[in-house]
Amino acid sequence: MDRPGALAALRQAVAAAGAQIDGASWCVALSGGADSLALAAAAATLRPTTALIVDHRLQPGSDAVAETARRQALELGCAVAQVIPVDVGKLGGPEAAARQARYLALGTARAGAPVLLGHTLDDQAETVLLGLGRGSGARSIAGMRAHDPPWHRPLLGVRRAVTHAACDELGLTAWQDPHNADRRFTRARLRHEVLPLLEDVLGGGVAEALARTATALREDTETLDALGREALAAAVTADGGLDTGRLAELSDAVRRRVIRAWLLEGGACDLTDIQIRGVDRLVTAWRGQGGVAVGSGLRKQRLFAARHGGVLRLHAEPV
Repeated sequence: MDRPGALAALRQAVAAAGAQIDGASWCVALSGGADSLALAAAAATLRPTTALIVDHRLQPGSDAVAETARRQALELGCAVAQVIPVDVGKLGGPEAAARQARYLALGTARAGAPVLLGHTLDDQAETVLLGLGRGSGARSIAGMRAHDPPWHRPLLGVRRAVTHAACDELGLTAWQDPHNADRRFTRARLRHEVLPLLEDVLGGGVAEALARTATALREDTETLDALGREALAAAVTADGGLDTGRLAELSDAVRRRVIRAWLLEGGACDLTDIQIRGVDRLVTAWRGQGGVAVGSGLRKQRLFAARHGGVLRLHAEPV
């Protein structure tokens, strides 16, 4: 039997993912690039689809790029196509700030509908490599979830070459984001230098292997996270602290998940494995040491986790 064309393969992938996506309609986050254009084309044949085009306004002519994407979305059968201009801040660097602004805009504009994102298997492989390089632990290496409502990634099992081929089948000219080829960005170097080298040295199949690794780690991580949620409920004190005695009874992996969840509930963000392990030592290697600073969105203040009388507590201090 002949293999399906690229567009047909994408429709199959989106239809299969759609079985786990609620709602009679959905949105597609559309950049105008090949991945999101191909996703919009496939999605629009399956359910009423709204294309959400975020204009980050970081490059000259971004409004024209967004307008072209809007027009293409309507031609592909999307019921609605909306351009959303945003202001990108500077917190966390240009990539992180743009991502934060994008997700905030999409979260507001989706009006309760699920949002399909065009991340592919290649994006997943790059994410795993980034996690490995940063030493951020299994959670980071586990990559992106296929379903993390309201966000859904139906193309995580599809290679980027397929989305480009689908655009060719449709006669679409996709936008080429210059940032994707800019070697100043880590992900661009991974895409154009590191992954091709690994494919050459290891004889191919590296991207698929990294994606399989992410899937296996994600399954393990989600199981441990469930155990961590149960343990957190048992360890939290009446005033919102953590009982170190109960924490000490837990296995290392579950205890650190309890600490991570507690920190996030207390206002921490952008946590690193080093920070979580530092707080963990307040339980496992207590020698009267001071508190551990953790990431947060506080202005002119730092968030600390400290141990007082057998209980972990969070407090803020002026910078």
